[in-house]
Amino acid sequence: MSVLSTNPKFRVAICGAGIGGLSLAVAIGKFAGHDIHIDLYEAHNIITTAGSGIAVSSRTSEVMKELGIFDSVSRVSTKPPSSSDGPTYRRAKMPHGGFKWFQHTPKLMPASMHRQDLIDILMQYLPSSCSLQFNKRLTRYDKQSSGSLILHFADDSTSTADVLIGADGLHSAVRKTLFETLDQGIVDPSKIRHYSDPSWSGTLIYRNVIPAKKLSELDPNHVSLRGFLLFCGYKEHVVSYPVSQGTQINVVAYVTDEEKAGTPFEGRWVSTVSHEEVQESFQDFEPACFENPTRWALHVVNELPLAVDDRVALMGDACHAMTPFYAAGAGQALEDAFVLGRLLGHPLITLHNVSAALKVYQDVRLPFAQFVARESANMGRMLNFDMSSVTRGDVQKELEIQREKIVAQWGWESKDSPIAEWLEAERKLQESLGISNGL
Repeated sequence: MSVLSTNPKFRVAICGAGIGGLSLAVAIGKFAGHDIHIDLYEAHNIITTAGSGIAVSSRTSEVMKELGIFDSVSRVSTKPPSSSDGPTYRRAKMPHGGFKWFQHTPKLMPASMHRQDLIDILMQYLPSSCSLQFNKRLTRYDKQSSGSLILHFADDSTSTADVLIGADGLHSAVRKTLFETLDQGIVDPSKIRHYSDPSWSGTLIYRNVIPAKKLSELDPNHVSLRGFLLFCGYKEHVVSYPVSQGTQINVVAYVTDEEKAGTPFEGRWVSTVSHEEVQESFQDFEPACFENPTRWALHVVNELPLAVDDRVALMGDACHAMTPFYAAGAGQALEDAFVLGRLLGHPLITLHNVSAALKVYQDVRLPFAQFVARESANMGRMLNFDMSSVTRGDVQKELEIQREKIVAQWGWESKDSPIAEWLEAERKLQESLGISNGL
């Protein structure tokens, strides 16, 4: 049950109660108190998650600490076995068993956790200023001359808001309406659908979670029981790592055809498939364990020219749904929430100038999130690299070149920090409002 401030500065509607939307509600509650009322709308009757595992990197941990949820997350996350145990990369396109290629140990090893555990924690931290409503699927919104917004839902109900945040994922109705209603001349009309519609990446993902005990009984020496592993091969690779404090093994297999990227995907985007289909796709691959796998056609959001229109903003997957090869999608949504929540809750921000806060959020977060999305796609290409044309004498040399490229690719995590992003956002906000030396 929500508790309204006697005189809230304005009312924020967040469409989508996934990781991004929940994190934003927590951030606004932490940094604005009861000065902002939050209406959080979820399309389903429960909060569901896509996928199973989340990597909790040093950047993500930094945001979690700022939001006050880090201790709760630590209690349910799976820590690396030791500081020396980084992800192990294997050359795996061989049916009778692959071989260890190399092990990469970053300065700070990420932990891992189940997505549902993070959802449950964020629910516990929702502020009393937040009203969470289920079965509210946004279909469109209308802008009023006063600047307020009327939200239209699939159940024919409506609601009003002063600010609207689209955290409604890949199929975002907020993104669709934003681009379809932009003032003439802002973007090329022929590109509207390119921005509003999801785009197939050319990759199929087979997802599977196996109880660690069951895998151990099947094969006590199975390599997937040893920590975070990446099995690499041409046009396909597999990632496995423990979740739920090591009681389950998350296994995700990728098959990529880059020539199909951007083409329409025929068939259901998500479906349950047979074990035989996975085996056929990986018939020349190091054996992997799958039980009741699901297949996902991996779609992304094409790089957007903007993420804000007046009092409407996009965040998380609605803004920059990316490939999962960095396991950074959830982390980037958390960074969006942190910066946006602090901006909305800033003492300088009122209803009169809230659009300035949204513009600063876009200028700080959109370029970095899109950079991560591009580099994640590059990482996927590296994991799928082709060795078929390399002569036998050059194999080791080529493997070393690729190893160096992959290790260097992980350098993005040390590029600035979420705190640095926030300080840059606050500086830009003060400049935009004509303030140069703080409050």
